[in-house]
Amino acid sequence: MKLNKKNYEKYMETFIVRNSTVNLISKNDEKFLWEKHIFDSLSIEKVFEKYGTPKTLLDIGTGGGFPAVPIALTYPEIEVYALDSIRKKINAIESIKSELGIKNLHTICERAEKITDKYDMVTSRAVAPLKVITEYAMPRLKKNGIFVAYKSIKAEEEINEAEEALKKHRAQVSEIIEYELPLSENHTRNLIIITRRN
Repeated sequence: MKLNKKNYEKYMETFIVRNSTVNLISKNDEKFLWEKHIFDSLSIEKVFEKYGTPKTLLDIGTGGGFPAVPIALTYPEIEVYALDSIRKKINAIESIKSELGIKNLHTICERAEKITDKYDMVTSRAVAPLKVITEYAMPRLKKNGIFVAYKSIKAEEEINEAEEALKKHRAQVSEIIEYELPLSENHTRNLIIITRRN
């Protein structure tokens, strides 16, 4: 999939309107909406290429809808569930969903530990340290499910700190996929792929 910024123009316009009433991202970040948020969200393509496209995906702590909304827009075959405990953020995503007619996007206003359904894939981006988010993500995965944590350059450090949480859930880091954001300065990001040990 070749990412074309033009395909996301209506979404970006809608997002910026919503951001003016609910602070989903900082005003300073608006000018990097494509590079830092949408492009970053869609780097999950690298996971789909290797591990297959899931039927269901839960995004924990979706905030402004990243990566949930770009994934739902790009992959209509995936049922995407955007989870956040903050009602005004969920309402903002609901209005973006409605305006763009995204039928495969579902919102859940709840705390992650209250969710009992299980999903093929769980994602989390800029929510909490890996040791914390692992505790929320692993119980929400179906058998053979995959947890994808979007992390900065400090991925290895976070993995070391999450050792106990990973052990507790019989989970292992299968791979770290490194990529660059399309920014003039060097901006390395990592996708940490976590699976359960058999």
